[in-house]
Amino acid sequence: MKKVAIVGRPNVGKSSLFNRLLKKRDAITSDVSGTTRDVKKSVVTMLEEREFELLDTGGIDYSSELFSKVGDKAIEAAKEADIILYMVDGKSIPDQEDKERFWELQSLNKPIALLVNKIDNDKEMQEKFWEFAEFGAENVFGISVSHNRGLNPFYKWLEGQIPPESAPQIIEDDDIPLELLLNESEEEQEEEKVFKVAIIGRVNTGKSSLLNALIKEDRVVVSDVAGTTIDPIDETITYDDYEITFVDTAGIRRRSKILGIEKYALNRTENMLKDADIALLVIDASVGVTELDERIAGLVDKYKLGCLIVLNKWDIRGEKEYKEAIEEVRDELKFLHYAPIITISAKTGQRVHKILDKIIEIYKRYSYRIPTSKLNEAIKMAIARHHVPSHHGQVVKIKYATQFDTKHPRIALIVNRPHLLHFSYQRYLTNFLRDQFDFEGVPIELIPRKSSDRHDKEEN
Repeated sequence: MKKVAIVGRPNVGKSSLFNRLLKKRDAITSDVSGTTRDVKKSVVTMLEEREFELLDTGGIDYSSELFSKVGDKAIEAAKEADIILYMVDGKSIPDQEDKERFWELQSLNKPIALLVNKIDNDKEMQEKFWEFAEFGAENVFGISVSHNRGLNPFYKWLEGQIPPESAPQIIEDDDIPLELLLNESEEEQEEEKVFKVAIIGRVNTGKSSLLNALIKEDRVVVSDVAGTTIDPIDETITYDDYEITFVDTAGIRRRSKILGIEKYALNRTENMLKDADIALLVIDASVGVTELDERIAGLVDKYKLGCLIVLNKWDIRGEKEYKEAIEEVRDELKFLHYAPIITISAKTGQRVHKILDKIIEIYKRYSYRIPTSKLNEAIKMAIARHHVPSHHGQVVKIKYATQFDTKHPRIALIVNRPHLLHFSYQRYLTNFLRDQFDFEGVPIELIPRKSSDRHDKEEN
């Protein structure tokens, strides 16, 4: 699949073009210079038979240490791409650095187009656009992404650079080999080996460094500047036959501290958590658990995600001992008591490799369905050890249980009086099932349901 990179200085409209080509708002756009800081990727389909991977890069600006790293990433993405879209602001005068950078990329002998954006009307086309002829670009287009103006000639050129996909071969049922039909259930099982992991935490806890360490490349810009990551950045790897997509989310601040474009980042993070399976909750071991860490952990509970708590920066934890650090996390995050804890250093790579095995174990439990017979055996055993308490003389009976969903495991308890099944007893059953079926790292939801048989109706 061809890679198409959009590059240029900050605030020239790269993310707006990215969203326009993608036909949805995926990248955050803002008048704030430097909104995009990492390389964002998405697959775009044009004319249905043409597909390519589109790269939205950060603005090329070397005015600060953070922006220098962003700029280096953008140039690196352009050099790796098959097609380069160099974007400039048509309302400004041609910039010498822009010209030199364009000429440098042009020397790579790849298809490259100069997109002069913000040409909003005919007057600007006549007076402003032609000033950019000094770039010497063979393919130059005057466009206005925000006004959807002048884009068709550019689309036509881009389509000419993307070869159409070959038509898919249609196979009739009679043509399918017998062994494929026999292995259909195995193929469905293979599809389950795909899951998404959200890396969440406060600002500057090392989430981006952790993603880079997990995928073993500098995919994300890392800086001591808090709030470097704005857009969720995803990267997919294959490990032990599992396809794992990691999403590095924007660091979360206290609501009173959230400024400007970060409010969009917070909303984007929450939306992304709805689609995730597992959360890596990253906590700064050198600081410990803060009130904000507790609130972020509440998102894991809210969206019922599998969870691994990652104590990062273990190499600079100070005098804190392992047992003391674990006890502090357990004490402050009681509602994530089921989540295992691992101490790491994303910077040095200490124990990072163990995370992959851990999350696969958690995902297996997260997607596990307990056979109904074994589930009811366990429920009977739990009731025998600790009977269901009655309520003011009213007997509460659990008739049977069945797991009706996975990711996360959801179990219906068929009860004659579900409203009288005390939450403390439900918690007891949850912990009992967790121990019986090894659900470490996974939330279990028990849902009391009304029994519909006639005898129970008469009792009520």
